[in-house]
Amino acid sequence: MGVTNRYDAIIVGAGHNGLVNACYLARAGLKVLVLERNPFVGGAAVSRSLYDGFTYSNCSYVCSLLRTEIIRALALPQHGLQIIPYEGGCTMMRDGGHLAVYDNHDALRREIARHSPHDAEAYERYVRDMLRHCRFIKPLLLREPPDPTSFRPRDIHELMFLGKHFHNLGEARMYDTLRFWTMSCADMLEEYFESEIVKAHMAGSSIIGTALGPRSAGTAYVLLHHYMGSIDGAVGAWGFARGGMGAITQALASSFKASGGEVRVSAPVEQIRVRGGRATGVVLDDGEEISAPVVVSNMDVKRTFLKTVAAEHLPAEFIDQVRKFKIRGSSGKLNIALDGLPSFPAIPQGSPAMRGDLHITDTIEMLERGYDDWKEGRWSRAPYVDMLIPTQIDPTMTPDGKHYMSVFVQYCPYQLADGDWTDAKRQAFGKTVIDAIGAHSPDFKDLILHAEIRTPKDIENEVGLTEGNIFQGELTFDQLLFNRPVPGYAQYRAPVRGMYMCGSSTHPGGGVMGAPGANSAAAILRDLGRKV
Repeated sequence: MGVTNRYDAIIVGAGHNGLVNACYLARAGLKVLVLERNPFVGGAAVSRSLYDGFTYSNCSYVCSLLRTEIIRALALPQHGLQIIPYEGGCTMMRDGGHLAVYDNHDALRREIARHSPHDAEAYERYVRDMLRHCRFIKPLLLREPPDPTSFRPRDIHELMFLGKHFHNLGEARMYDTLRFWTMSCADMLEEYFESEIVKAHMAGSSIIGTALGPRSAGTAYVLLHHYMGSIDGAVGAWGFARGGMGAITQALASSFKASGGEVRVSAPVEQIRVRGGRATGVVLDDGEEISAPVVVSNMDVKRTFLKTVAAEHLPAEFIDQVRKFKIRGSSGKLNIALDGLPSFPAIPQGSPAMRGDLHITDTIEMLERGYDDWKEGRWSRAPYVDMLIPTQIDPTMTPDGKHYMSVFVQYCPYQLADGDWTDAKRQAFGKTVIDAIGAHSPDFKDLILHAEIRTPKDIENEVGLTEGNIFQGELTFDQLLFNRPVPGYAQYRAPVRGMYMCGSSTHPGGGVMGAPGANSAAAILRDLGRKV
C-alpha cells in the first residue's frame, strides 16, 4: 500500500497517556493522528460490556492519580468526566473482626484506636510524614527529569532545582527521605504501628502491581506512589469514574477531537519507520504506511524498542539496557457481575466502609507468603485482593438491583512453573480468588452471574502491556527519575531523532496519572520551537 496523508505527529497507542500527549500537541496546533490496535480507545483504562447490561472497568479500576493540572488544562469535566470519591474501605479478619477505613479523619482514628490506642496516636505522625513525602515529590511529577551527565543549560537548571528542593527539606529530613525511598514497606510501617491488622491494611498499596513483597526493599515508595493522588484537593483520596474507567479515556478522546485530532482504531502498528537516523512514520500490519516527522510511542519500553523499531537503528548498549528493564507480571483481575449486593458479616450493616476497597489479607505475613507463591511460579493460595463494588455509588454500570465487583489480585505469575496458562488453569486461579472472597461472604458465590478472569498473559494479549505489568515497569528506586526507563534516555526522547516515548515506562511512572503523556508533549513542543 502507498503512503497516506502526512501528519505532524503520530501517537502509537490510545491509552490515557497517549491521549493526553495527543491533546496537548493538538492544542498547540499540530495535525495529530492517534493509532490504536484495539477496536476501542482507552488501553488499560476502559469500560467494556462483556455481560448483558453490565459495564466493567476491566483493567484499571479506580481513579486518584490523574493530575488535577491535566484535568483542568484539557477541560475533561466539560467532556463528561465525573469522579465520585470513595466513602471508606475495610480489611476483614479471619476471626470475624475488621478494620474499617473512613474518609473522616477523626472517625478513622477512633477505628484504629479500637485495635490499638498506640496506633491511633501513631497514625497522626504517619499521615504527617506521608504528606511531607508527597509534598516533596509532587513538584517533580510534571517536570522533565534532568540528565545528571549533561552540561546543557536546561539539565543544569533542573539539577539545581532538584538539589535546592531536596536541600530545603533540612538535614534530618534529607536523610529520612533517602531512607524512605529505599526501605521496605514492612520496615517502614514497623516504625509507626504495632497492630498487625493496621500494618496489613496499610501495606496493601505497597505491593499492588509490583513483583515484590512487603518486606522487599523499595516497597515503601510504591505505597507512597499510590498515596500521592488526590480528588478535589483531598490528598490520598480515591474515587470511581462515573461510567467506569473508560470515562477518563472517552473524555480525553473527546477533548482531543475537539482540538481537531484524529483517532483510528483497529489500526495496529507493525513498525515505526526510520530512515537516516530519523523517524519518518509508521507501517501498519496491513502494509499501510503513514508519514509524520514526529512519532510518539505510548507502548512500554520493551514493546517499543524490542518489537516495533528495527534493531539496526538503535545503539546496542541501549537495546541491552531495555532488555534489563524490569517489567514482571504479578497481577490478575476478576470482573464479576452480581445478582445483588453480597453481605460481609464482618462489616456493620450500612457502614460506609462497604463503599470503598475491601481486603481479606490481615497480616504482613500473609502478604509475604503470597509473594513466596509467586516466586515459585504459582498464583497465591491466599491472595491479596483489592475488591470494590462501585455500583453502590455509580448505578449506571448495571441494571437496577444488580451489582458489579472489580477484584484486583496479587500475586499471579506471568509464567507458571508447571507450564503455560490454559483455560483450565485460568479457571482454577479464578476459583482460588472466588473461594477466598466467599470465606468472608456467605452469599457471594450464589450471586455470581458472570466472571471475567484475567491473568497477566491475558492482560498482555489484550492491552499490550508486557507481561501484564500495569505500571509498564516496576517502580523501584533504580527505575525512577533519570533512570526511567534507562539512564541517558529518561527525557522522553528515543535514540532515534523525531521519536519520543510517552507511556508509563517513563517518568514519573504508572497508574492513570497522565503525567508521562503531558511531560512528553512538553518535550516535543520545546524541540519543535512551539509554546509549551
